[in-house]
Amino acid sequence: MTSADKLTPEALYYRLRNLIATMPDLGEQGYEGALPSETQVWLGRAHAVLNAAKMTVEAIQFEMQSSNLSGASAFRAAQEISSIPYRALAWAEMRAPIEDQGAFIPVGNTLDTLASIGRILSGATKDVLIIDPYLDEKVITEFAVFAAGAAHVRLLADERSVKPTLAPAHRAWTKQYGTGRPLVVRLAAPGSLHDRAIIVDRSTAWSLTQSLKDFAARSPATITRIDAETAGLKIAAYEAIWATSSPQV
Repeated sequence: MTSADKLTPEALYYRLRNLIATMPDLGEQGYEGALPSETQVWLGRAHAVLNAAKMTVEAIQFEMQSSNLSGASAFRAAQEISSIPYRALAWAEMRAPIEDQGAFIPVGNTLDTLASIGRILSGATKDVLIIDPYLDEKVITEFAVFAAGAAHVRLLADERSVKPTLAPAHRAWTKQYGTGRPLVVRLAAPGSLHDRAIIVDRSTAWSLTQSLKDFAARSPATITRIDAETAGLKIAAYEAIWATSSPQV
């Protein structure tokens, strides 16, 4: 683990997000015998990150609760272990550069969804690519409008899962804005889209945990900026899918 004085706020933020994303089943009913190897590896990584963040109290609590996963207090231990990385992430988020921060949207917080997505789209200067197998008219009527007029908006959906309301909304957009605000829709082959993401200016990528048509409507949702290395791979992959997809009729 990199020493704390070399672990930048940005790096710490990404490490904590990765820990949360890869958190294993902590066996709230307790384990019989030794913990699974993947759980032990994750616990070790999490403890190291907390130490690197100089969150000494949390690191001690984490270590103590980890030893209880095989005992009678497993349920409580699992709950506490699960909550500590989230508390650490909130701490790191306040120190990370604003452009690296994501968003957690509670259930039903429509305004927060609009604000968070709008902030991402309004930052585009040339191009926006929105990937979502289940796109409907909301991506145009509620979100695409946030993109700057000079930015080309591209929407990529699954030809089998796309909602029928997307096409008329696309036609209405084109009728109103013409070539002044280009918006293009393409449909990928069934099953070829596995993510929901927003790519800005072909360089920055954001991951969405739910489809935009009902984002945070029934359960909390998260918007996360993807680290540069992974973003590069995803951007290349989705540009390739875009190139071979069919224009929406």
